[in-house]
Amino acid sequence: MKTDEKAEAREFLSDWKKDAYVYGLDVLDKVGGMAKDFGDNTLLVTSSSKWAQKHVQTVINSLEAEKVTYNPVVGARPNCPREDLYRIALQIAKFKPDSVVAFGGGSTIDGVKAASVLATYNPSDVSKVLGVDWGEAGSIDPYFGTGMVTKMKEATGKALVPVVAVQSASSSAAHLTKYSNITDPVDEQKKLIVDEAITPERAVFDYRVTVGAPRSLTLDGGLDGIAHLWEVFMGATGKPYYEKDKQVASLGLSLIIRNLKPALVDDVDARVAIGLGTDLGGYSIMIGGTNGPHLGSFSLVDVLSHGRACAVLNPYYTMFFSPNIQDQLLTLGRILRRIGFIGKTINLERLSGEKLGKIVTKGMLEVNVSLGFPTTLQEAGTTKAHLTRMLEAAKNPQLKMKLLNMPVPLDPAKGDIDIYMKGVLEAAFTGDLDKIVTAGKS
Repeated sequence: MKTDEKAEAREFLSDWKKDAYVYGLDVLDKVGGMAKDFGDNTLLVTSSSKWAQKHVQTVINSLEAEKVTYNPVVGARPNCPREDLYRIALQIAKFKPDSVVAFGGGSTIDGVKAASVLATYNPSDVSKVLGVDWGEAGSIDPYFGTGMVTKMKEATGKALVPVVAVQSASSSAAHLTKYSNITDPVDEQKKLIVDEAITPERAVFDYRVTVGAPRSLTLDGGLDGIAHLWEVFMGATGKPYYEKDKQVASLGLSLIIRNLKPALVDDVDARVAIGLGTDLGGYSIMIGGTNGPHLGSFSLVDVLSHGRACAVLNPYYTMFFSPNIQDQLLTLGRILRRIGFIGKTINLERLSGEKLGKIVTKGMLEVNVSLGFPTTLQEAGTTKAHLTRMLEAAKNPQLKMKLLNMPVPLDPAKGDIDIYMKGVLEAAFTGDLDKIVTAGKS
């Protein structure tokens, strides 16, 4: 890794978040001061994962040092089932804290973000402002999609209970972003809230906390970060933020791809690099948005972790988008060639169109192979029924933003899901890239 990459990443993050974000090594004791900014009592929601539990006492000590009283609550399970969200929201409503400290991975932080919303707005106001019936107004359902929380905030004048997000895993960057993923266990479908209003007021990430994390969590998290960076970059063509995101994506992708394997043996320097890289992934999804692979992953929660699902799907969407993302392909291709996943003798600069797309796609698949990850949905344990579920979910209006973020936008009303996405998913299931119909094919 270039010695200046981490310094450059820190510069991006500090310019973005200013004093609202404290990150690095041995900074966990700053949590108390962050909570103190909002008052003298907090609700402390902590992950139940065993590897992170040893750090909870440091958080508690920091609160006590600042004379911030707290009530402890167990955080969310993986993918934050809606039952966990409701349980946390009930505790916020009961204790009425000045803030909520959420210490955990993306699931716990996402749950707290959404719980703060539920605890703030009453059903009668939700029914009136968002135009939903009384039975739905007391649930999380009206907030799925984009901007619904902001509508409530502006209409009622009520601010959310401030969240201090204390990240414990290099992955989703939930501590920095406007997203909250919640899972409905009944239909096994993940749903998404997208709203600036739920971005945590303060954030802390001590990268040392990730040392000792399970191998699967480290891999899934790193690949989630890659997905954030790459999907936003693919969809940035023609957007005013293209050059900015190209800088962020290039730096983040290099940090993660180069350091993911060393991080597995708890190389602290590599752990810092992965933390910075996935944080840049958070920056990226605040600049733009993810698209097809993320959309597909929401339908695979019963068989695959989010990061693993995105890692399988992204190469195939890359091939599908290839005629429209030539500069992005060249950028990623150079990174993959430099690290060793594309042959050093391959002249990427002389390739174009689908030929360039296929070389980069195969390089991405080689990254998966090097990590012991599956390269097809079938190998990963999915079924044909999951393909059907993904195609149906893509037609949900609440997830329309994912289709619009694609460098090849798809319109369900025109049958694009069945014409184009079906081929991408069949290719991802079998590994046969020829099943993908790009804009250059008929």
